[in-house]
Amino acid sequence: MAINRALFLDRDGVINHDSGYTSDIESFRFIDGIFDVCRAAKQLGYLLIVVTNQAGIGRGYYSEQDFAILTKWMCDQFEAEGAAISDVFYCPYHPEHGVGHYKKDSFDRKPNPGMLLQAADKHELDLNRSIMIGDKNSDMQAANEAGVGLRCHFLSGDGSDVVSDVATHQISTLQESISLLTKSVVHINRDT
Repeated sequence: MAINRALFLDRDGVINHDSGYTSDIESFRFIDGIFDVCRAAKQLGYLLIVVTNQAGIGRGYYSEQDFAILTKWMCDQFEAEGAAISDVFYCPYHPEHGVGHYKKDSFDRKPNPGMLLQAADKHELDLNRSIMIGDKNSDMQAANEAGVGLRCHFLSGDGSDVVSDVATHQISTLQESISLLTKSVVHINRDT
């Protein structure tokens, strides 16, 4: 039975500034407000789950070990900020630019819902009561396909944003999502 709810987070462009295939600690810069949002979500009973395409692995720009080292460091920072991440799911494959066995079309690669569905199964998530924050339409499409109830499209404001037709909300700062988290929990508790 699905009993938990999650705040799903894309990594590059939501947790950290997307500098293009971020693969080391030196180039990893957290986006303002990410720790505030995640602390608020934890206090409201959400699990924090990262779902990230990592085509840089598939393209041969960095290794899965490099990704694991950076991910451990990132998770340590969240824990130190009082917002421990429950799990990280990643897809290293790319259907066109992958090298060797990484060149394949994967059900886990967003806009496909595979990573979210794996997380739902592993953590007994009620996806309809869960939330996704992503900066790309592919994040919103994956969340929509998986049945995630609240889909927040984080608009970077750099002029490259394509408005998502499947997002339930458009936000220009991460802090805007805190009130959505709170309202969602109040609405859910009222309905149960």
